[in-house]
Amino acid sequence: MTDDKRKAAGMALAAKRGEITESELSTEAKEMYDTMSEEQLMDILKGQEGQEGQEKGQE
Repeated sequence: MTDDKRKAAGMALAAKRGEITESELSTEAKEMYDTMSEEQLMDILKGQEGQEGQEKGQE
């Protein structure tokens, strides 16, 4: 996983928590904000992206 993806996930999570506004998000962060839950974003930040992808199909 790239540092850019982690940064985007962190920004998306901050927006979901109301720490920054949605208008401050990059394109990638905005897409994550719109399509992922806080839990999924936390998994990316913890480096568990592969595990999250497997679980996503089961939901």
